[in-house]
Amino acid sequence: MLVTFSTRGYSDITLFGDVALTLLKMMGHSGNVPGAILAADVPAALNRLQAAIDATKATPPIADKENKEPEVSLSKRGLPLINLLTNAVEENNNVMWK
Repeated sequence: MLVTFSTRGYSDITLFGDVALTLLKMMGHSGNVPGAILAADVPAALNRLQAAIDATKATPPIADKENKEPEVSLSKRGLPLINLLTNAVEENNNVMWK
Protein backbone atom coordinates (compact mmCIF):
# COMPACT_ATOMS: atom_id res chain seq x y z
CA MET A 1 0.00 0.00 0.00
CA LEU A 2 1.13 3.54 -0.75
CA VAL A 3 -0.15 6.64 1.05
CA THR A 4 -0.05 10.04 -0.65
CA PHE A 5 -0.03 13.23 1.44
CA SER A 6 -1.08 16.50 -0.14
CA THR A 7 -1.61 20.15 0.67
CA ARG A 8 -2.32 23.11 -1.55
CA GLY A 9 0.80 24.79 -2.91
CA TYR A 10 3.21 21.88 -2.27
CA SER A 11 4.16 18.73 -4.12
CA ASP A 12 2.43 15.51 -3.09
CA ILE A 13 4.46 13.12 -0.93
CA THR A 14 4.01 9.36 -1.37
CA LEU A 15 5.24 6.96 1.30
CA PHE A 16 5.05 3.22 1.81
CA GLY A 17 2.01 2.31 3.89
CA ASP A 18 3.85 1.01 6.97
CA VAL A 19 6.02 4.14 7.20
CA ALA A 20 3.05 6.44 6.56
CA LEU A 21 0.94 4.77 9.26
CA THR A 22 3.81 5.03 11.75
CA LEU A 23 4.22 8.74 10.99
CA LEU A 24 0.46 9.34 11.22
CA LYS A 25 0.37 7.72 14.65
CA MET A 26 3.34 9.83 15.71
CA MET A 27 1.29 12.90 14.73
CA GLY A 28 -1.47 11.73 17.07
CA HIS A 29 -3.84 10.34 14.45
CA SER A 30 -5.46 6.93 14.29
CA GLY A 31 -3.74 5.92 11.09
CA ASN A 32 -6.94 5.74 9.08
CA VAL A 33 -6.53 6.19 5.34
CA PRO A 34 -7.93 8.39 3.85
CA GLY A 35 -7.82 11.24 6.33
CA ALA A 36 -7.14 14.93 6.82
CA ILE A 37 -5.88 17.54 9.26
CA LEU A 38 -7.48 20.97 9.38
CA ALA A 39 -5.11 23.90 8.97
CA ALA A 40 -5.61 24.93 12.62
CA ASP A 41 -4.45 21.49 13.80
CA VAL A 42 -1.39 21.12 11.55
CA PRO A 43 1.06 22.97 13.87
CA ALA A 44 0.29 20.60 16.77
CA ALA A 45 0.60 17.54 14.50
CA LEU A 46 3.94 18.81 13.19
CA ASN A 47 5.24 19.38 16.73
CA ARG A 48 4.18 15.88 17.83
CA LEU A 49 5.80 14.32 14.76
CA GLN A 50 9.08 16.17 15.26
CA ALA A 51 9.18 15.27 18.97
CA ALA A 52 8.49 11.59 18.23
CA ILE A 53 11.15 11.45 15.51
CA ASP A 54 13.66 13.18 17.79
CA ALA A 55 12.93 10.51 20.42
CA THR A 56 13.67 7.74 17.92
CA LYS A 57 17.07 9.29 17.17
CA ALA A 58 18.12 8.53 20.75
CA THR A 59 17.98 4.77 20.11
CA PRO A 60 20.14 3.51 17.23
CA PRO A 61 18.52 1.09 14.76
CA ILE A 62 19.22 -2.61 15.24
CA ALA A 63 21.50 -3.84 12.48
CA ASP A 64 20.20 -6.72 10.41
CA LYS A 65 23.26 -8.79 9.53
CA GLU A 66 21.40 -10.97 7.03
CA ASN A 67 20.00 -8.03 5.09
CA LYS A 68 22.76 -6.16 3.29
CA GLU A 69 20.50 -3.18 2.55
CA PRO A 70 21.43 0.02 4.39
CA GLU A 71 19.07 1.01 7.20
CA VAL A 72 17.07 4.16 6.37
CA SER A 73 16.16 5.95 9.58
CA LEU A 74 12.66 7.12 10.35
CA SER A 75 13.95 10.69 10.55
CA LYS A 76 15.12 10.49 6.92
CA ARG A 77 11.90 8.83 5.78
CA GLY A 78 9.81 11.43 7.62
CA LEU A 79 11.67 14.49 6.32
CA PRO A 80 9.52 14.97 3.19
CA LEU A 81 6.36 14.84 5.32
CA ILE A 82 7.85 17.30 7.82
CA ASN A 83 8.59 19.66 4.92
CA LEU A 84 5.02 19.30 3.63
CA LEU A 85 3.58 19.99 7.10
CA THR A 86 5.90 22.98 7.57
CA ASN A 87 4.68 24.43 4.29
CA ALA A 88 1.06 23.80 5.30
CA VAL A 89 1.67 25.70 8.56
CA GLU A 90 3.28 28.62 6.71
CA GLU A 91 0.45 28.77 4.16
CA ASN A 92 -2.33 27.90 6.65
CA ASN A 93 -3.53 24.96 4.52
CA ASN A 94 -5.21 21.67 5.33
CA VAL A 95 -3.31 18.40 4.86
CA MET A 96 -4.96 15.33 3.33
CA TRP A 97 -3.82 11.77 2.73
CA LYS A 98 -5.22 8.89 0.70
